Amino acid sequence: MQVYFHKEIERKDYFMAQNKIAQFFSPRDMTTGSTSSAIIQFTIPLLIGNIAQQLYSTVDSIVVGQYVGDNALAAVGASGPVTNLLLVLFVGISTGAGIMVSQFFGARDKQMLSKTIGNTLVMTLLAGIAMMLMGVFLSRPFLELLDTPAEILDMAATYLRIIFIGIIGFAFYNILSGILRGLGDSFMPLVFLLVCCGLNIILDLLFVAGLKMGVAGVAWATILSWAVSAVLCFIKIIRMKDELALTKESLKLDGHLCRDLILLGLPSGATQAIFSLSMVVVQSLTNSMGTDVIACNVIIMRVDGFAMMPNFSFGMAMTTFVGQNVGANRMDRVEEGTKNGLKMGVGTAVVLVLCLVFFGKYLIEMFTRTEHLIELSINMLRVLAVGYVAMAVTQILSGVMRGAGDTVSPMWISLVTTVAIRVPLAYLFAFLTRNEARPHGEPIALFLSMLISWLGGALITFLVYRRGKWKAKSVTKKKAR
Repeated sequence: MQVYFHKEIERKDYFMAQNKIAQFFSPRDMTTGSTSSAIIQFTIPLLIGNIAQQLYSTVDSIVVGQYVGDNALAAVGASGPVTNLLLVLFVGISTGAGIMVSQFFGARDKQMLSKTIGNTLVMTLLAGIAMMLMGVFLSRPFLELLDTPAEILDMAATYLRIIFIGIIGFAFYNILSGILRGLGDSFMPLVFLLVCCGLNIILDLLFVAGLKMGVAGVAWATILSWAVSAVLCFIKIIRMKDELALTKESLKLDGHLCRDLILLGLPSGATQAIFSLSMVVVQSLTNSMGTDVIACNVIIMRVDGFAMMPNFSFGMAMTTFVGQNVGANRMDRVEEGTKNGLKMGVGTAVVLVLCLVFFGKYLIEMFTRTEHLIELSINMLRVLAVGYVAMAVTQILSGVMRGAGDTVSPMWISLVTTVAIRVPLAYLFAFLTRNEARPHGEPIALFLSMLISWLGGALITFLVYRRGKWKAKSVTKKKAR
């Protein structure tokens, strides 16, 4: 009898362990239980995933900088703003889909959930084909328009063309992983991203260090990794038969649904477009300062990517958390979750800022051996440091508003901070710091203007959040009418 009793306990422990493991692989209902626990459990896989995503971009830069040279590193960096500008359509589709998916999931509307996902897949394919054709043919003209230095123009154009050849894989991975997160599953996108990251690192070393393919090798490694991750995400989604039912009917484009997706996603796409345009304009100023400043900017943006990861992760988690709770009409949980999210996000940002200030030099030394470039990058990183705390506030409160269906407010806040603050200040500071050694201005102009725009953005976002108009933007409430 005692032996049987122990076996029963072991069997129960086994099934409990199985259930806990299964929860990681299943959509998470964030409308019940502890708000802090729901947010942190959802954020941790996002954070690890975002770090992994930043890691493979960083590995690209490290491999290029170490095995090809500073000019190649500058070439990859000079292509970044052009890539971001041409990807805004995917940002819009992804944001609109994520919000609608989380709200319909919270409202337990399986039919609308399935139609939303099906329409998103079709729209992504059409947008991907258009973007691939545009990117391949417009890469070099864009770079020339930005006065990209002649010594890196050919390398930058080659990198961009290859990236756009594989842009459909990038689009599907990001949008499908966004759908999974909208369903409350942040774990499987992490797994697929880790696969992507590991494959990218292996292919980087094979193509660049082994086969000496230069920046082209980095680009091919990136698009092949995207494609594999996109396929894995698609397989996961079509197997989720309990939560949704993807059929031929759900893949037929629905005019009203597509309109809602676009209307929800357009402000976020416009936000990204505004940010990318400002980066393009600032990139032109950066290019005029010389290849050492371009390389410095690449290094800072890679380190900056890691510093921003907790902010982005908490912001994405808040979008899903708020979306599900708004769909379930649990505004009490939205308010409580927002307070807890701010405490966790700002606290994490403070710790990371301290780490960057004291240990940032060791990260920078991974990209280059040039002493002048290392010193310049350290100084510029310290200028930005306090801004990461402000960005924690901006990202979390923007995530709350987007989750509720208000994507317009974050758009115009971005418009003000980038177009009205960041770009004019960058050129003003550059003009004021001109000297014989730097006839186009000192590089601090680029980073000081960024810091001021971040601080201003946090203040404006907080004031808009306090007004509370975002609470009336729910997609599910509109459907109910």
